[in-house]
Amino acid sequence: MESAYDGFRRCNVQLMKNFALTGAAGYIAPRHLKAIRDTGNRLVAACDPHDAVGILDSFFPDAAYFREFERFDRHLELLRRRSPDDRVHMVSVCSPNHLHDAHVRTALRVGADALCEKPLVLNPWNLDALQDLEAETGHRVSTALQLRVHPALVELKKKVDARAHRRATVVLSYVTARGTWYRYSWKGDEHKSGGVATNIGIHFFDLLMWLFGASRREEVALAEPTRISGLLELERADVLWFLSIDRNDLPFEATPGHKTTFRSITIDGEEVEFTEGFTDLHTRVYEETLAGRGFGIAEARPSIELTHRVRNAAPTARPAARHPFLEKVRATIPNARNGLAPE
Repeated sequence: MESAYDGFRRCNVQLMKNFALTGAAGYIAPRHLKAIRDTGNRLVAACDPHDAVGILDSFFPDAAYFREFERFDRHLELLRRRSPDDRVHMVSVCSPNHLHDAHVRTALRVGADALCEKPLVLNPWNLDALQDLEAETGHRVSTALQLRVHPALVELKKKVDARAHRRATVVLSYVTARGTWYRYSWKGDEHKSGGVATNIGIHFFDLLMWLFGASRREEVALAEPTRISGLLELERADVLWFLSIDRNDLPFEATPGHKTTFRSITIDGEEVEFTEGFTDLHTRVYEETLAGRGFGIAEARPSIELTHRVRNAAPTARPAARHPFLEKVRATIPNARNGLAPE
């Protein structure tokens, strides 16, 4: 007869899911590893062509590791052909942006769900292929829209929804200084990262449309490899936005090893405070996803379509309005060159 302890252990094993992860050496991987552990699951396989993956020791030291994606894919297929307890149930995709949809497709084809970092894909039409594959395989694609589970922003949405009849004026300013390395990495290659608008901005574009509705019109006033700015006309708000990785755009002196990020969102002149509470957001996303309440392709589509339009838009010669930071930028660009549209 099975003891109470054996029954408890068996139920826990059945509830525990096996995860695999791509991009194990990347910046965002530790947050996913923590979320997998904190939700009571286990990582059985990881992949990254860069072997600086010692972070695995802090979470899942027994996970199989592969430098070659082909060997990783073969291992997942091998596990799929074993017992249901051995197969991979979910693949966390933390690889460079241009690889996301390929790695998501691998997950679905080996019988797993996928939880992918933003952006889910770079181009909107890639979403259609993933939707078709979801239907073919019966497995689900989710993405990490973690700002939607930030407690302060959840409360903000309630307030915004309560005054939905009023149109808001929003100013978004985000500067996160990056060094010379950035432009030599995949992040500095627009074909791989989607550029500043996608790699940096998609978090905020998704947030703004979640709060204020779909975009009706976009204007781009500035388009450079290190900064981009423009105007959004959303259903319930007009938004001036500025995104930059140039330390010269910080409103304070940047010192290596100290604060090098400035984040500000104002609504009708009032600052939105959400500087704290980021520690466990990925764990919250995992909890929601595992409970069947994750953010899927439909939720990801608006921001992917918007960032695609923005990064392919030419700067407007006479934009309807300009972000306050652009006056400082104009002073550093003689004759309004380098992508800043002239008056």
